[in-house]
Amino acid sequence: MASGECFGLLGPNGAGKTTTIEILEGLTPQDSGDVEILGTPWHEGAAGRALRERLGIQLQETQLADKLTVEETLAVFRSFYREAHTVNEVLALVELEEKRRARVATLSGGQKQRLAVACALVSKPELLFLDEPTTGLDPHSRRQLWEIIRSFRAAGGTVLLTTHYMEEAERLCNRVAIMDHGKVIALGTPRELIASLGAEHVVEFALIDGTPDDVTDALRGLGGVTAVRPGAGVLSLTVTELHRTLPALLTLLQRRDLELSSLTTHHATLDDVFVALTGRQLRDT
Repeated sequence: MASGECFGLLGPNGAGKTTTIEILEGLTPQDSGDVEILGTPWHEGAAGRALRERLGIQLQETQLADKLTVEETLAVFRSFYREAHTVNEVLALVELEEKRRARVATLSGGQKQRLAVACALVSKPELLFLDEPTTGLDPHSRRQLWEIIRSFRAAGGTVLLTTHYMEEAERLCNRVAIMDHGKVIALGTPRELIASLGAEHVVEFALIDGTPDDVTDALRGLGGVTAVRPGAGVLSLTVTELHRTLPALLTLLQRRDLELSSLTTHHATLDDVFVALTGRQLRDT
């Protein structure tokens, strides 16, 4: 990872993202190999303590004391570090000034996540670990957290983010590593990985009476089609020229008296990269 970068670990539940990030955080010992963070190997004692002072960690599930107020919670976390933001400073960073005297139990899901990130930011970290920080949040709360991450990076911070949201990775990350079954199966910028599909668009459709066996071969012969992937009742076409492929597809189906039950098109995404690499959709794993 480069300084100031947002690096994403992307993959389905169970892919190994949390295990990887907990090893990097020094919370879980590695089975083999060496772990080096900010140019420093993990060690116990004073060296480990000094390294932890430079890190901010937001866990996948952060359990905070319900009866403490927001400012009391931040004061507790602030006391763990030799150098830290003031409570007022970190409240401003996550826009929770109006909730300073609210008890944690009364906060919404989005506010609790912002408080968890605030606890990670209070130490003025150089490297911020965020483990699926927006899981379960509504779109507005998710975008609020995105802005916090962008502001941290704009101030020179580095972020390691795990997520299974494609849009989140594409919007926030300079580079991503796609993980599956504990291994990295692709690494690059979002644009590079999407470009590796060899096409800009994806057409997905389903037929009312199912898909005849010989249709797949016919689809591969359509102009602009670079890949055909059968799914659970759905066919997916990766295409270079949507304006050519779509009319040709409709003509083919009409000639064979095949009736559509659904048809959608979209720009290729990291989800499509995952499908191409694994044969299944990330959101369904």
